[in-house]
Amino acid sequence: MRFEDLEVWKRSTRLSADIYRALKDMKDYGFRDQITRSGLSVPSNIAEGFERKSKKEFLVYLKYALGSCGELRTQTYIGMEIGYIGNITGKKWIQETKEISAMITSLVKTNRQYLKESK
Repeated sequence: MRFEDLEVWKRSTRLSADIYRALKDMKDYGFRDQITRSGLSVPSNIAEGFERKSKKEFLVYLKYALGSCGELRTQTYIGMEIGYIGNITGKKWIQETKEISAMITSLVKTNRQYLKESK
């Protein structure tokens, strides 16, 4: 198995690309940079942890990805509040981050269980 086979990696990669496309012309570079970085961090941490070939390290990076997903959701709420992100787009991104967070949490539980069983 490769990280590219993980549905959570695929979905978070698509979300990150959507964010980049939607905000490419935004003039508030600070906001744009922050939200695109948090979006990019989710699939990047999943991939980095997976490639370390250690369940224990994978768990650490999954938790980083989970944190970045929460950061992205928060920035989306703020972007909607200040009019940078439209309601339809924002609600779609929020729902997607909630589902991605649930998927990451499931992976954490599965890998934590594997570690317990292998001791």
